[in-house]
Amino acid sequence: MYICLCHGVTESAIRAAVTGGARTFRELSFMTGCGTQCGSCAKQAQALLEECLESPQSQKQPARD
Repeated sequence: MYICLCHGVTESAIRAAVTGGARTFRELSFMTGCGTQCGSCAKQAQALLEECLESPQSQKQPARD
């Protein structure tokens, strides 16, 4: 499902950004572009970010080389 139409950001892209280390909406926006144009997706993206951060999988930090 598309969350940000302006930048074509999907729900799975937001989940991947969280897996990749996004912990704030600012980090999410930087990584995906979500919420940086018209802003109409911001509430939905923030809610999804919070949902992802509450899940047990998000507690795992990505491996850093």
